[in-house]
Amino acid sequence: MSLAARIAAATGAQATALHPLHGGDLSDVYCAELADGRRMAAKTGPMVEAEARMLRTMRGAASAVPRVLHAEPGLILLDFLEETAPSAAGWRAAGEQLRALHAAPQDAPYGWTEDYAFGAAPVPNAEAADWPTFWRDRRLLAFADALPPEVARRLDRLGARLPDLLPATPPPALLHGDLWAGNLLFAQGRAWFIDPACYHGDAEVDLAMLTLFGNPPGAFWDGYGALTEGAADRRPVYQLWPALVHLRLFGAGYRGMVSGLLDRLGA
Repeated sequence: MSLAARIAAATGAQATALHPLHGGDLSDVYCAELADGRRMAAKTGPMVEAEARMLRTMRGAASAVPRVLHAEPGLILLDFLEETAPSAAGWRAAGEQLRALHAAPQDAPYGWTEDYAFGAAPVPNAEAADWPTFWRDRRLLAFADALPPEVARRLDRLGARLPDLLPATPPPALLHGDLWAGNLLFAQGRAWFIDPACYHGDAEVDLAMLTLFGNPPGAFWDGYGALTEGAADRRPVYQLWPALVHLRLFGAGYRGMVSGLLDRLGA
């Protein structure tokens, strides 16, 4: 069945146009124009139904995410948001929204109710007794056998030191899980979170990802508020995970980033 036919079956209205939108490397995203005047974002891909469950969880925590209108295997339909250029007010709203997401009380272990994946990079989410163990086994060593042997050896050495580098039991915040700037969408005078890879863990993980390829403006940090003491020292440990994902997915061009982070950590 074509995408237009699937959208029509889900909405009861003919899809008169499908306009490609910028999206990730793992999914295709379209603006669907319907015959009854509605517009929706249609996203296809192998993990989108799991993503819909994450978006609904984030929305339940009062986070600014698009509303899920329909979900089925391989297809989700979301509120369409007309993207605008980021503003200082939008960046401040992003910080405030992220702080609210992280501060929402969570009665959950570290991890998530189901595993996830970024293409060929698995994201295991089974719970662990403490946070350093989770970060070692479910993140840094999640696909060590697929990495260059030298990198794997250095990760193994670092893993043994994580109890000295990370808090044992930080509050289990609800994390976006893949929060780079491209997964912040500015629309309607505010910031919206898209394309999550949720799990429960140390809130600093999202901040580390957001600063891996750049740094948000001061308005974001004003909105987010004060960081926990020692956050800057822990940041390379948390940035190592998305760097490893990029190395796994996109190859040797990210070897330098991984090696540089390992150097900073003395591994």
